[in-house]
Amino acid sequence: MNIYKVCSIEHWQSSKTKGEFTGVSIDLSDGFIHFSSGEQLAETLRLHFKGQENQVLLTIDPELIGTDVTWEASRGGALFPHLYADLPLKAITAEHNLVRDGDGEFILPEGL
Repeated sequence: MNIYKVCSIEHWQSSKTKGEFTGVSIDLSDGFIHFSSGEQLAETLRLHFKGQENQVLLTIDPELIGTDVTWEASRGGALFPHLYADLPLKAITAEHNLVRDGDGEFILPEGL
């Protein structure tokens, strides 16, 4: 099962140039990289990325990370995937620039 990370296109481009993804500011302050499952993604976008432009959705294969992803209780007790390490770029299997519909809601790639 894939997990997902949303970040700015600028941050993603910088990570590719550096060859590592260390997380965005909230990840760095919390001490782990926040991810969402496919089922959690729409709500994550609605709650944490409203009004933000130039976002990219990264698809991650947890089996390619090389260390365990920890599922921990968060919003309403739901278990969310967290990584207490840097994210190896080899674990990112797809990237999608996010666009919005006429109501301003993010359009998720087909299959999510």
